[in-house]
This record gives sequence, structure tokens and C-alpha cells, in this order.
Amino acid sequence: MKKLISVMMFLALMVPAASFAAGPAVKVDKANVDVTNTASLQRGARYFVNYCMGCHEAQYMRYNRIGRDLGLTDDQVRDNLIFTRDEFGDPTRVGALMKNAYPKRDAAEAFGTAPPDLTLVARVRGEDWLYTFLRSYYLDENRPMGVNNTVFPNVGMPHVLWELQGFQRKEVVGKDARGHDEVRFELVQSGSMSPAEYDKAVRDIVAFLSYMGEPIQTERKMIGIWVMLFLFIFTIIAYLMKKEYWKDVH
Repeated sequence: MKKLISVMMFLALMVPAASFAAGPAVKVDKANVDVTNTASLQRGARYFVNYCMGCHEAQYMRYNRIGRDLGLTDDQVRDNLIFTRDEFGDPTRVGALMKNAYPKRDAAEAFGTAPPDLTLVARVRGEDWLYTFLRSYYLDENRPMGVNNTVFPNVGMPHVLWELQGFQRKEVVGKDARGHDEVRFELVQSGSMSPAEYDKAVRDIVAFLSYMGEPIQTERKMIGIWVMLFLFIFTIIAYLMKKEYWKDVH
């Protein structure tokens, strides 16, 4: 029994170590998003409903929650963020969950797999991964959609933001310390945005996805600060009380 416990403890320690040693499959860029920037989140929400919700859903989030957190009225949410209808053909209500009307069976047939729900994607993939992924599409004539991605090779998702970024070509320029390809992108067809503007737009999208994965994160951090401050003050008071109670004992 002791030997079995020792083996289990060894494996429990080795698995995280092996994962850490493996590291990420590709080099990712820092997103540096700011979930406290309301204007950035509003722009990200606009991009999300216009470019992502044609296929993806955010079925664990409600439109009116986004409006409340991002400083938007119900009318603003209805006019700028809702473009779907319910099962009866009526406009989706502001209090509804963020679903789309694309049947998963049809989506799986079109893309090889049903597009995943994106409510928690920032918590699963990470902000840096998403930021790099949305900037790493390149032309590839061997792919059904004509594009590929260095972060997610052979991904079924097309380059939905091509209208903003344009199209770019990938060039392998060397290897990094881990043996991964170092690539350089060359813009061969311009989009409606400059590279700097597109990077900012992607950062807004990632910021919105990060907010959506944990809408209470800013409030949670503030509560944490107040809790730590309370514990610090309480510790001082408890120490002074201890000295007062025990001063006559010694």
C-alpha cells in the first residue's frame, strides 16, 4: 500500500513537470488586454456579434448582462448587438442568451466540426493564444478555405476577419531554441485596416472574450484587495489584543 501511494505521488508530481517542460506548441504574442477599458469592450462586443456569432455562440451569456456591464442601454444593445431571431421568427429579446440560428449539423458539415461555444474560450485557450491566433492566418492553396493558421494548423475555421486584415503570406525564416519554425508574414492584399489598426481590433475582441469568460473578474480583484487589507488590519489588532491579554501572565 505504501509503495502504491509513493508511485501515485511520483506520477502526480511528474505530470505537471512534463507539461511545463513541453511548453506551448508555438510562440505567442502578449495580448496586453485591459478588461477595465469599457470602450475597448464595447468595440470587442461589436466585432464579436458581427464577425463571430454567424457560426459561434456564447450561450452562457445574456445580452442584457453585457449591456449592464458595458454601460449600454437595452435600446443600444437591441440596435447594435442583436441580429438574430427566436424560434418563432421574432427579434431576439435583450434578456435572451447569445445563441445563433446556425444548426450544428450544418456547421459540422461545412467546417468538419461544429464551431465551439466561445463563452469560456479565453479561460480555456488564454488571451495570448487568442490574440496570436487571430493574427496568424496566411494563404494556403492546399486548404479548402484557402487559408491556414500557424497557431492552429489545418484549422477548419476560415479567416472571418480577412475584410479587416486582408491576406498575408507566411515565410519560414529559421528555428527558435525549441526547434519551432520562426515565421514572418507579408501582407499581399490589404484589408480595410492598417496592421496597427487590425492588431488593436483583435485586442478589443480578445478583451471582450476575456470579460465574457469571467464577467465579475474586475469586481473579484477589488474584493480581494479589500479582503487582504481587512486581514492585515485584523492581524495587527489581534496581535495588540494578545499582548494586552498576556502582559500580566509573564
